[in-house]
Amino acid sequence: MSHRLQVLISTELHRALTKAASRLRLSRGEWVRRAIEASLARDQDGPALIGELAGLDAPTADIDGMLAEIDRGRQA
Repeated sequence: MSHRLQVLISTELHRALTKAASRLRLSRGEWVRRAIEASLARDQDGPALIGELAGLDAPTADIDGMLAEIDRGRQA
């Protein structure tokens, strides 16, 4: 079963969509369907990926501390 979805987009976005679909030789509709599927897959994979990263037991720090450490390494 299929459902119709109507979305209003700007002229600029329409042009970009048309070019992107054309590069892949897809219809705009197919390009949008694939983009939605990819986005939903990333959303579903997110928690699992975060769990995998946490399981690496890698060193972590706040961003300011990490940047300061990088700068110290460059100066050495």
